[in-house]
Amino acid sequence: MKIAFKNKIAAAVLILVGATSAHAQDNVLNLYSARHYQTDEQLYGNFTAQTGIKINRIEADDNALLERLKNEGKNSPADVVLMVDAARLWRAQVFGLFQPVQSQILNARIPANLRGGDEGKGAEWFGFSTRARVIVYNKVAVNREDVSTYESLADPKNKGKVCTISGAHPYMLSLIGSMIERDGEQATEKWAQGMVANFARPPRGGDTDQIKSVASGECGVTIANSYYYARLLRSTKAEDRDAINKVGLVWPNQQTSGTHVNIAGAGVARNAPHREAAVKFLEYLASDEAQTYFANGNNEWPVVASAAAQSPALKAMGKFKAENLPISAIGKNQIPAQKILDRAGYK
Repeated sequence: MKIAFKNKIAAAVLILVGATSAHAQDNVLNLYSARHYQTDEQLYGNFTAQTGIKINRIEADDNALLERLKNEGKNSPADVVLMVDAARLWRAQVFGLFQPVQSQILNARIPANLRGGDEGKGAEWFGFSTRARVIVYNKVAVNREDVSTYESLADPKNKGKVCTISGAHPYMLSLIGSMIERDGEQATEKWAQGMVANFARPPRGGDTDQIKSVASGECGVTIANSYYYARLLRSTKAEDRDAINKVGLVWPNQQTSGTHVNIAGAGVARNAPHREAAVKFLEYLASDEAQTYFANGNNEWPVVASAAAQSPALKAMGKFKAENLPISAIGKNQIPAQKILDRAGYK
């Protein structure tokens, strides 16, 4: 009897230890993130303080994260996957790397056009900040009126003036995807051909390189994400101040469709071991407090209407009319976008 009683006590202790261990594991969130900003430390720290859930991070660029998730398969420890472009989020969705989420909080606070997936089953990813694809021109070499729209960059009057990043870059594919959604493939291909004809040099470098090439006079005009312009605007480096003083900013297509916008967004990983914590984290990112940290970390705009942008550079850049297209459609169109660019010789 005494032996049996001792065995029951031992079994009870094991159950208690197991339950405690499982509870400790539930207070963890594994985040795969393509964001790398100092303000994220405060963002994640606040989440842990509010929920008791510790965040473990793996940071890499979007392509590396996608490959890692595919290779890990069902054994992946990822709970939340955070990426910085609609085309990449769409790729993750197509690869089956997200799972649908039904959340009243997310549905109420994140605009429908900034969500991806089958809304009937629940969105698979959500946009949490936006950035704009703006036109930057040399104030001496180019007339502002000649570069007021994306379409105008392909006009023969801008021959020999245009510089851009590679056509294979996700930022360009997303822009082309929006043009396909709005204007159709035929008109978009004609635009791409006009852009190639107007190149000052073959595409190379990143968006900051393009802006500096416009400032130096190597190019007359370029397209860049708004936060690259904002970074130069906020910079205290003499070379950056000199560059920003030589260029002007255009919010494209203000009289028609509006300026193209892209997102940084996240979803719950397909095989998330801590699903409840993952959904809590996404809902936290939609709070006013988190929206401020998330957007300001990269000079972007919050997606939640009640959370105002705080970046002084964005305020200095002014307000603009944004396009109102489904971000998921823009991502989906990256395949025909790449084919169009290939046919046009847009390297």
